Amino acid sequence: MKKIPIALTIAGSDSGGGAGIQADLKSFSANRVYGASVITALTAQNTLGVTGVHDVPADFISTQMDSVFSDLKIDAVKIGMLSQVSVIEAVANGLAKHNAKNIVFDPVMVTTSGDPLLAEDAVGAIKSILMPMADLLTPNLHESAKLTRQPLAKTNDEMITQANMLLDEGAKAVLIKGGHSEDETCSDLLKTSDEEVWISAKRIDTQNTHGTGCSLSSAIAANLAHGMTLHAALEKSKEWLTGAIASSDQLSVGSGSGPVHHFHNLWGK
Repeated sequence: MKKIPIALTIAGSDSGGGAGIQADLKSFSANRVYGASVITALTAQNTLGVTGVHDVPADFISTQMDSVFSDLKIDAVKIGMLSQVSVIEAVANGLAKHNAKNIVFDPVMVTTSGDPLLAEDAVGAIKSILMPMADLLTPNLHESAKLTRQPLAKTNDEMITQANMLLDEGAKAVLIKGGHSEDETCSDLLKTSDEEVWISAKRIDTQNTHGTGCSLSSAIAANLAHGMTLHAALEKSKEWLTGAIASSDQLSVGSGSGPVHHFHNLWGK
């Protein structure tokens, strides 16, 4: 029997299917990895926005983690929406208990449409508890600004400054995603204690960008599960996501910000 890499997503559910758990599982599959999931919250949302959030109790999140790790060999973990301090603590305890590796943490704070997904008192817990455990932290420009309590970065130098601040506060590696900038080129910054790498792609004119952050982070986790280095996993994931965004207008899903085409490289034209 062929051994397939396995990645676990710990995140919230998107009932519209474009972001969260659903996007993560699609990203895993598109990058040829088996996906497992631990659901931290249920959201009522579609391409237009979020109309409700129901948090999963922390003890049941722990039960889900125990169930998955006790049976499956998890090669990488992607963490997304964690809305409360008790949930953050439960996830951190589960990761430590099961010696999780290749942890990619996407600190989801707001949706693409601007709906808040994180309690204010949870920001400190993210930084002190989970951020040091992650092998890679992947905030977008807005999340990076919130985590560092800085204005929104508008230049490369400001992105570098914020990345260094996050490293100083315990992050092992930081990927600041530049997709929310207004430049013609989308530039992501990978920063570690001894490396600075810029990965850029031309901005694509489409409204279908729902779930791009979730999808990129989960693709990186999938490629880490394949055994790639962090740099190689990022480059491959960025290339895949660029194709998914470029192909997103082939799909007609909803009337707002639609999803990217996760399976553009598998379904054909």
